Amino acid sequence: MSGPNDNFDPKQVAALDPTAIDGYVAAALDAIEAATDSAQLKQARLDHAGDASPLALANREIGALPPQARKEAGQRVGKARGEVSRAVAARQAELSAAEEAAALVAERIDMTLPVDVAPHGALHPVTTLIDEMIDVFVAMGYQVADGPQVEAEWYNFDALNLAPDHPARALQDTLWVDPPSAGRLLRTQTSPVQARALLTRGVPLYVISPGKVFRADEYDATHLPVFHQLEGLVVDKGISMADLRGTLDHLAQAMFGDDVITRMRPHYFPFTEPSGEVDLRCFVCHGDSVGNPDRPCRTCRSEGWIEWGGCGIVNPRVLAACGIDPDVYSGFAFGMGVDRTVMFRTGAPDLRDFVEGDIRFSRSILGGAR
Repeated sequence: MSGPNDNFDPKQVAALDPTAIDGYVAAALDAIEAATDSAQLKQARLDHAGDASPLALANREIGALPPQARKEAGQRVGKARGEVSRAVAARQAELSAAEEAAALVAERIDMTLPVDVAPHGALHPVTTLIDEMIDVFVAMGYQVADGPQVEAEWYNFDALNLAPDHPARALQDTLWVDPPSAGRLLRTQTSPVQARALLTRGVPLYVISPGKVFRADEYDATHLPVFHQLEGLVVDKGISMADLRGTLDHLAQAMFGDDVITRMRPHYFPFTEPSGEVDLRCFVCHGDSVGNPDRPCRTCRSEGWIEWGGCGIVNPRVLAACGIDPDVYSGFAFGMGVDRTVMFRTGAPDLRDFVEGDIRFSRSILGGAR
């Protein structure tokens, strides 16, 4: 049996030389002291105390020493590595305290300053205008009526004297709910609310019905498949066309100012007879663009008038369908687009802006409203 090898070449374990160990420690302490933030200190720790550091490599060389030399070398390396570790911990505590103090100064909040707990919103211009229009009619003694948006065919068409073969019932105009044979649709107007009000409230009746309506229209600057209407219905004894004209003039003045000028043109609606269209004198050119190519008006297309809504005396067939005696009672009905009324009042150029959900649009429109 061979005995232990007590001979070794000092060159193979030069990393364990006391002078070399002291040099490793000195270099580590200098790098640790030079670190000015946690990132630099982390790099110094990896360079001088990590697995690939000189002290770690020296620790591995202990196994090459004879048994009688390993204890002394191990103590020397262990002491050196402990000194470096303590220096890293001390410097980390100093840097952490300094960084925390700096963060407290940089991120300090003055708790005495006023602050908005939540960002300010804005009512949609259509909502605001509907509220204004409701106020006008409530002040005249009207009531507000509401109804379902998914409506029965009878209320939307039959009760309003629209024949079974009327073009408005076609798929290209009406959005039917599957299956179409069930006779349910997204209401194309708020007029079904008037039929429901006649059936449930009786007469005399003074109601308005604002709300969403749905049609298979193109989505462009002047048309939306979902828009808003406000319709009114009056049924009482002795109601005439003069009452209708006075009501619409009062509404127009409330919406556009006392100097607004209206006119009524003959028209046709199945649920009113006689029927008319209500126009507003163009509030941009005031009619001066008519026949004047030098002063064209984009708002009214140089016609001098802007179409606002439809109206008329309630057709006796509609009254009879809702159980009202047309020989005793008469009435009038009217309706106009709320979205378009907002455009008239504010000059908004594109209806698509109304449905984009940008609060900046609502704020700008409300700020520019009359």
